[in-house]
Amino acid sequence: MLSIKKYAAIDIGSNAVRLLIANIIEEKGKAPRFKKSSLVRVPIRLGADVFIKQKISKENTKRMLDTMQAFKLLMQSHKVEKYKACATSAMREAVNGEKISELILEQTDVKIDIIDGEEEAAIIAATDLHAFIDKNKTYLYVDVGGGSTEFTVIRNGDFITSKSFKIGTVRLLNDIVKKETWYELEQWIKEKTAPYDKIDVIGSGGNINKIFKISGKAFGKPLTYFYLTSYYNMLQTYSYEERITELNLNQDRADVIIPATRIYLSAMKWSGAKDLYVPKIGLADGIIKSMYYDTVSSNIQ
Repeated sequence: MLSIKKYAAIDIGSNAVRLLIANIIEEKGKAPRFKKSSLVRVPIRLGADVFIKQKISKENTKRMLDTMQAFKLLMQSHKVEKYKACATSAMREAVNGEKISELILEQTDVKIDIIDGEEEAAIIAATDLHAFIDKNKTYLYVDVGGGSTEFTVIRNGDFITSKSFKIGTVRLLNDIVKKETWYELEQWIKEKTAPYDKIDVIGSGGNINKIFKISGKAFGKPLTYFYLTSYYNMLQTYSYEERITELNLNQDRADVIIPATRIYLSAMKWSGAKDLYVPKIGLADGIIKSMYYDTVSSNIQ
């Protein structure tokens, strides 16, 4: 007997807002399969407001309302049964974040949960990451966002420790990451990875997914520290406009890709990792899985 459920995840990040609709295929005697059905990404960049002015602007409030209304209609069209909307760093730090989430609920009937960095890391951990990792290895998992980056040490398939740092691509673009925060991150990575002889990095986020796609590497093969350094240096020889016209990057990717690469390279350097693996997973994938296994609350569409 075959059963197919449709769930949706809304990821409200500091750089972009995403709607992921997934089919969950249940077959008797088999593990459920999670298959992406639709992904919509809108580059609102809430962090550009919040990390400088501490609040979300009227313009971006309007864009959020329009986007959530559109997502609501898409979920209806796809006949989504359950959904969960999670907002991260930007909404978390905005003085009007709660007010805007209430306004969105009132006008669009989409309920938004503003989550902290630790919950974000826990939801991401619920993804298919376990299927990707080698249980005999040690990894530093790095999920780069616009406002924050989550770091997790994984040893023999177990999650040892994790921490969220306020170092993200939009913050770096606006030059508002303190040297002390970088130093704190460096010390944390060195301390937590020191007991292990060999570390590999796992990277997630739109920027590393794009870099991996450009590299032409086969799925499961790593990006080397040498490759990533070369790519980082090459990016900086192009202007923002040239990255759009000559490197064919989207305008909302062409600026953040440089600070994102810097974060991954820093994590590799401080952990001594030579290889970075890209499983192409993120918060939205974790939300779908967490809803299915009832480890987080969800809303009926």
